[in-house]
Amino acid sequence: MGTLDKNINKESKENPFSIKEIIWIIFIIGGSIFSWLQLGHIKDIYEIWILIGVSISLIFLGRFWHSIKMLSYWVTAISLTAIWIYASYDNQISANEQSFFLKYLISSQSATMWMSVLYIFATITYFVHLFSSSEYIGKVATFLTWSGTVAAFVGMMVRWRESYLINVDYGQIPISTLYDAFILFIVVTAVMYLYYEEKAKTKALGGFVMLVVTAAITFLLWYTFDRDAHVIQPLVPALKSWWMKVHVPANFVGYGGFAIAAMVGMAYLIREKVYQINPNSTFIKDMPSREVMDDFMYKPIAIGFAFFTIATVLGAMWAAEAWGGYWSWDPKETWALIVWLNYAAWLHIRLTKGWSGTVMAWWAVVGLFITTFAFIGVNIFLSGLHSYGEL
Repeated sequence: MGTLDKNINKESKENPFSIKEIIWIIFIIGGSIFSWLQLGHIKDIYEIWILIGVSISLIFLGRFWHSIKMLSYWVTAISLTAIWIYASYDNQISANEQSFFLKYLISSQSATMWMSVLYIFATITYFVHLFSSSEYIGKVATFLTWSGTVAAFVGMMVRWRESYLINVDYGQIPISTLYDAFILFIVVTAVMYLYYEEKAKTKALGGFVMLVVTAAITFLLWYTFDRDAHVIQPLVPALKSWWMKVHVPANFVGYGGFAIAAMVGMAYLIREKVYQINPNSTFIKDMPSREVMDDFMYKPIAIGFAFFTIATVLGAMWAAEAWGGYWSWDPKETWALIVWLNYAAWLHIRLTKGWSGTVMAWWAVVGLFITTFAFIGVNIFLSGLHSYGEL
């Protein structure tokens, strides 16, 4: 049994009816009721069921991973503060230019900028930790990553509210545009990494994983300042569907898992190269064992593949409703299939043939290039039914 499994099983034996668990359940139920009271009149029955499903999932996730509770508490407190500040102004739309806290800290755009800064500093700090072996610096890196994650979710939640302030018809969950999708990818990748960091009890891989987050942030900043992508616009009719609220998040859990596996694979390859040169180097001593790194590749791909499969099925069902057919060989659909086949083969070979190590690490790295093209390359170079997401 892997290291991650042992830690998960240990946690599952804790008392499920502690005061903290009860507070968490009340918090989630209360938040769901608040959301329904605020937006229930414009939600259809499917969106109500999605809300219920998300609430149940969060309750179990909090039981499974305690750190997510504090993340949720902080995000909720800061987001509600931002919403309260907006509500205190007669002209709520321009409040983010009048309030110091909104303008510089907790409006959607300010929070997203803080997310970018914190994640970039976290990336640097993780590498400093790796080469200095300082436990304190490692804790700082993790703190910066958690702080960036709070800022990211606050930006998303406040952006959701801002879309309704502009115009009720503009109201949209913040996963609807390519700009939103990049933020979603960034935060999902960071959250998944933080989970595996905690379970595997190693911070040595943080710099490698956060490199892909930093790369996504670099694109996001260009997209924001060069294309004004952050400006909230009305959605095209095809995206005004409850399907999007389940299809898109599931997709990006897949992308996040694949990205983590690829960066760990890159770290694995570097480790092997350094080991050939000097097996007694400090770098080798500070890096996790081959077994831990191999597990760190396998678990994200397995989780990512499961969610990507769900997303693909949901996407086909959405296509049938929107365009009259489950599959049309649209470029986005075709490349989604290529991604799915790639990771299906990766998992099949590992589980049936027992392959691991260098070959699978290279495969995971190559898989990221395939996934990246499916995610953004198709939007740049190809056109089709998904052209609403092009640059």
